[in-house]
Amino acid sequence: MRPTSPEMNTEFRAAWPRIVRVLAAWSGSLDDAEEYAAEAVARAVARDDIDDLAAWCVRVAKRAWIDDHRRRGTFARLAPELASEEAVAAVETGELPDELDDRLALLFVACDEELAPGAQMVLALRVVCGLTIAETAMHLGVQESAAAARLTRAKKALAQARGEFQVPDAQERLVRLPVVLDCVAGMFTVAHRTVLDPRDPLADLGRQAHSIADALVTVFPDDTEVRGLRAVIRLGLARRPARVDQDGVALTLDEVDRSRWDHQLLRAGLDDAAFAASGDGRFALEAAISGVHSIAPTVAETDWRRVVQLYRALEQVWPSPAVDVARLTAEAQVALSEGTGLGGIEDQLATLADEGPSYARRDAAFALADLCWRTGRREAAAARYRVLATESTNEAVRRFCESRSGI
Repeated sequence: MRPTSPEMNTEFRAAWPRIVRVLAAWSGSLDDAEEYAAEAVARAVARDDIDDLAAWCVRVAKRAWIDDHRRRGTFARLAPELASEEAVAAVETGELPDELDDRLALLFVACDEELAPGAQMVLALRVVCGLTIAETAMHLGVQESAAAARLTRAKKALAQARGEFQVPDAQERLVRLPVVLDCVAGMFTVAHRTVLDPRDPLADLGRQAHSIADALVTVFPDDTEVRGLRAVIRLGLARRPARVDQDGVALTLDEVDRSRWDHQLLRAGLDDAAFAASGDGRFALEAAISGVHSIAPTVAETDWRRVVQLYRALEQVWPSPAVDVARLTAEAQVALSEGTGLGGIEDQLATLADEGPSYARRDAAFALADLCWRTGRREAAAARYRVLATESTNEAVRRFCESRSGI
C-alpha cells in the first residue's frame, strides 16, 4: 500500500501537474481536471502495483469522467467533441503539443486576462501552486470566504470565457508573464513566512517555487524580471538555513550565523541579481535589495541607505503596504545607526499595524516590537511580543516571541 498521505509523497507531488494538465487538455475543463485528478490520486493511495503514477491516474480519471457523464445522459452529446483515441493515447504518454513545464502550462492557463487579477491569483495559487485557501487569503490580504468565492467564480468564468482548456501560445504567454511571476513570488513569500526551516523536503514550497523559477528562466532566459525573481528565491533559500537555532527558535538578523548560509546557492542568486540589475522592474529591484543583505558581513555593516533607496524605487513601480513596512524598517535601521531619532517612523508603522492588510499588519507589528526592544523599552516590547506569540501560527516564531515576552 502507498503512503496514506499523498500530499507528503514526492511521487504524488511530481505527478500532480502532469495529471491535471493532461486531463484538462482532454476534457476541456480545468475544473473537471482538478476534481477527477484528485479522485484518481485518492484511489492510487491504496495501490502498490502502479508503475507509472501519472499515466495510471489519467486513465482512472478518464473512466470516472466518462462514467459520470454517461450517467448524466450527456455522454452521447459530448462524445463527438472528444479527442480521437490516437490523440488521447499521445496525451497519456506525455506527447503534449509543446515542451512547456506542466506547472508553467497550468499557471499560464490560470492567469488568463479574461479573469480579474484577483481571480487569476487565487486560481493559480490554489490550483497550481498548491497553497491552501487560508494561505492564499493571507497572502492576498482577504478573508478566507472571499478567497474561496473568488476561486469558484474564477473556475466558472474561465470555462465561460474560453470554452475549453488551451495552453496559450508564446505571444500570449508574454502578455500573462507578469501575473505568473506574481504567483510564483506569492508562493515563495508564503513559504518564507510560514516555514522558517522545513524539515520535510517533500512539503517545501520554497524549493518548489525555485523549481518553477528555473523553468521560467529556461523559457525566458533574457528577461530581467524572470531572472530577478529567481535571484530573490535563490537568495532567500540560501539564507534560510540560519533562520532557526538548534532549539528550534527563530533568530533575528543580528543573531544569525552567516557561515551557515548556502554559499553555492548564494553565489548563484547573486549572479541572477547581477543579470537583473539592467532592469528596473519589481523583481529586479527586489533582487538588488536581497543582494545588499546577502553580501553584508553583519547587520551593522549592511548598506541601509542603499536599501532605503531601493525600497523607494520599488514603491514607484510596485506600491504595496508590505513595501511601505520594509522601507520604514530600513529607515529605522539608518536612524538607529546614525543616532538621528526615529521621528515619525513608529507612528507610520503603527498605522500600518492597525489598518493595513493582514500581511502588512503582521510585519508592522513585528517591526514595532523590535524597535521597542532595540531602544530599551523592554516592557513595551514584551507586551507587543506577547500579543504576537498568541497570533503566530509558526512554532519557531511563537517560541521567539515568548522568549522576549517573558511567557
